[in-house]
Amino acid sequence: MKYFARKLGLLLFAVFVAVTLNFFIPRFMPGDPAQELMDKMEGISPAALDSIRAAFGVDTDDSLITQYGKYLANLVRGDLGISISRFPMPVSQVMKVAIPWTLGLIGLSTIFSFFLGTVIGVAVAWSRSSRLASFTVALFIFIRSFPYFWLGLLFIFFFAYRWPLLPMGHAYSPHIRREGWPFVMSVLKHGFLPAVTITISSMGAWILTMRNNMINVLAEEYITLAVAKGLPLKRIKALYAAKNALLPSITGFAMSLGFVVGGGLLTEMVFGYPGVGLMLFQAVQAKDYPLMQAIFLFISAAVLVANFLADVAILVLDPRARDGVK
Repeated sequence: MKYFARKLGLLLFAVFVAVTLNFFIPRFMPGDPAQELMDKMEGISPAALDSIRAAFGVDTDDSLITQYGKYLANLVRGDLGISISRFPMPVSQVMKVAIPWTLGLIGLSTIFSFFLGTVIGVAVAWSRSSRLASFTVALFIFIRSFPYFWLGLLFIFFFAYRWPLLPMGHAYSPHIRREGWPFVMSVLKHGFLPAVTITISSMGAWILTMRNNMINVLAEEYITLAVAKGLPLKRIKALYAAKNALLPSITGFAMSLGFVVGGGLLTEMVFGYPGVGLMLFQAVQAKDYPLMQAIFLFISAAVLVANFLADVAILVLDPRARDGVK
């Protein structure tokens, strides 16, 4: 219980620091979000400027501490402010549009990439002297050396332009109603190329990480003892070697899942996919401070929670960690 209490306390403290920085940093940036909106819109009287500033939480009549208190109170209520670029839509509604697309594409691709990379990494480490294992490692090292957005452009050129088998971009066909199987099939068809791009480009890191961990574990004395006792090789590979080699990758996988909510900026830009990454890029271009602030906070909280869950998972899976806690 002390371990969980300590980790939970660190998590809450880190979230508090992230929230605090997320409030103060945008307010130290040059520019006035309310004035930015006034410059873009016509027919709004200058007298409405103070009301707009109050709506954005940057009321000049209040001190920073007062604004910070209001920000925390609004945050507890789930009020993230009003988007400048999509005024008067609340930021929470804007993010609700993009988050499902990002979680569906980036999240599933990351999980699938980790699973495939782990399985292949175990296989190439177990039979590392074979030509197939050497070729597999060399192939994914080669693929990993290229930027993933370049790989996406390559897929678009061959499979969407040269041979028009799949759509070039977007999340679904605009002429299809957002309901029923036709819509689902359109989403799957449009998401195939970006999903393959993310999966293939990130598999190399998981393969190399798992391969190196597996090789180190295979050199341990308990593996030699298990082989000498005549235990089945499949059991040694799965229960003794792969299980222990997987533990160092859990933290990295959890961190990757935490960053999923930030979207794949370049991938979403290449494919025109309406995720959080593309939304963040558009918010920066439009100087939409409330939306940027909400996205940064969402990413920070997701990474911190994912790191906490990784610590808990390691504690559950690794008896040595439990002994250390005791």
